[in-house]
Amino acid sequence: MDCIILMGIKHCGKSTQARLLSQRLGIPSYDADEAIKELTGKSPREIYAQEGADAFKKAEAMACEKLAESLMASGTRAVIATGGGICCNEPALAALRPLGKFVFLNAPEEAACDRIIKEAKELDEGGFDNLPAYIAKESPRSILEIRSIFHNFYTDRCALYSRIADIKVDMGRADKEENASKIVRAMQN
Repeated sequence: MDCIILMGIKHCGKSTQARLLSQRLGIPSYDADEAIKELTGKSPREIYAQEGADAFKKAEAMACEKLAESLMASGTRAVIATGGGICCNEPALAALRPLGKFVFLNAPEEAACDRIIKEAKELDEGGFDNLPAYIAKESPRSILEIRSIFHNFYTDRCALYSRIADIKVDMGRADKEENASKIVRAMQN
């Protein structure tokens, strides 16, 4: 079927690249996080915070199964942006695997961490708000601590993505259009 299934660390550009590739290739794009919200009425972050990791993984797997069923039934080729944690959700991976190729968007560690820090809000009483759950649960008190937590997570996740992916694309610090071109070239090879 040759769908392009994008995976990688939070803030590596999956959603942006899905939209760009959709336009460039003339095929629809889907975002797994949006599919979760359509299915449950809650964002992935809300599910994780209110119901825990297991409930989130279940919702993610159900959303991926529904998306896969729809695409297989219609025979539609598409670009799919997955959530950053899909590498730890075997049922979600299994639902998407028959659709096409998993493409690991390997963003530079510093660039991905900078995006997380940019979205973080420093609290008057110390600490930070609006951090990914895996960082927030460690209660970092400084930007340096956020970077340290992210480094360990990044290293572990990149190893997982590399094992799962059919194709790895080093995103570098190129602009989004150049990165889209890199993905297209990688898919053609």
